[in-house]
Amino acid sequence: MRFRRREPEVGDTVTREPASCRADTRWRKSSRSQFNNCVEVCFVGDDVPLRNSRDPDGPVLVFTAPEWDAFVEGVKRGEFDRPR
Repeated sequence: MRFRRREPEVGDTVTREPASCRADTRWRKSSRSQFNNCVEVCFVGDDVPLRNSRDPDGPVLVFTAPEWDAFVEGVKRGEFDRPR
């Protein structure tokens, strides 16, 4: 399956990088990431922005801290594992 990049539209949950998450904020990515093929997160108050490491100036998804925590717990439980 191929995904086509599109520009964010009004009302999308896709936003631009929050002003509070600029150069002085440390973006984090997995230590298992190779060749910049990963996503990065930063933690800003109650927001958790997520961006493509290959496109740091591109769109940013912003999750609330509880949404991020639920996602991480789901990953730990295997909810997003590929079917075998």
